[in-house]
Amino acid sequence: MLVLLAGIFVVHIATVIMLFVSTIANVWMVGYSKLGTASSGLWLLCNKTCEQLPVNSRDEASLKAVQAFMILSIIFSVIALVMFIVQLFTLEKGKRFYVTGAIMLVCWLCILIGVSIYTARFTGKVPESTSSHHGYCFILAWICFCFSFIISILYLVLRKK
Repeated sequence: MLVLLAGIFVVHIATVIMLFVSTIANVWMVGYSKLGTASSGLWLLCNKTCEQLPVNSRDEASLKAVQAFMILSIIFSVIALVMFIVQLFTLEKGKRFYVTGAIMLVCWLCILIGVSIYTARFTGKVPESTSSHHGYCFILAWICFCFSFIISILYLVLRKK
């Protein structure tokens, strides 16, 4: 049981770190242009230098929603990690980690909404590039989506012994 708790804790910390990286770094889409490789993220467009991400007025609300949901997912993931530690020391034996599991499900839902909006609205859109593909931040966000769902189900099923 201790090994399972330690494993879940390590995966949870890895998920928090990957959420931070995927939200902060600007490599959600990578494109190739005459000037070289360009990457765009949630905040900046980077070629040789980084500048504010140019977004038309039609897509601005979608980008703000993606930014908000990814930040919310980080917040909920950190709160769930703190709640897990608190419940680990205060929960009676035989009880389940319902609160931690529920908070992680909210985190999972925020990741799902944020990445789905980005997929629907911004896939293949790197300004001034001829061809583009998804970058590592986009892939990390989907990996965090899977991890947060698995962790939340494990928290809901797991009993303190």
